[in-house]
Amino acid sequence: MSGPESSVTIIGASGALGFALAVRLAAAGIEVTIGSRDPQRAREAAARVTEAAPGGGAQGLENAEAAAANELVVLSVPFLSHHETLAHIGEAMHAGQLLIDATVPLAAAVGGRPTRMLGVWQGSAAQQAQELVPDGVAVVAALHTVSAAGARSTRTY
Repeated sequence: MSGPESSVTIIGASGALGFALAVRLAAAGIEVTIGSRDPQRAREAAARVTEAAPGGGAQGLENAEAAAANELVVLSVPFLSHHETLAHIGEAMHAGQLLIDATVPLAAAVGGRPTRMLGVWQGSAAQQAQELVPDGVAVVAALHTVSAAGARSTRTY
């Protein structure tokens, strides 16, 4: 496995925020592994990242394989998919990894307004994530205010 200073996995980089983050990281010279439920969709997203960030490297894998590929894993999925995705990738994760959870539990996930938050039994999406990953995997909540609008840009922030 590669170190977090040189590579990162993004689960959900076929979506707007995850893709924008992947482009920014690849443009900065960080190897990006994109995870998706559909490996073909992950490979397509990786090709788009490489096209948007010439010189950057990206590969696409199925979610669990992608989660095991790097010490740093970013989770960027809609809240509706949060629990299911974590239950699946948690089996592939191991102590010592860091999971950055960018998930925001918006009411839009259940047909409500995207301006309203859902209550999460555990307190937050990241606290729910901590319950679903193996012991020794650290979880932090971050990137909740990063704009996906910069996906076409190769600037790093």
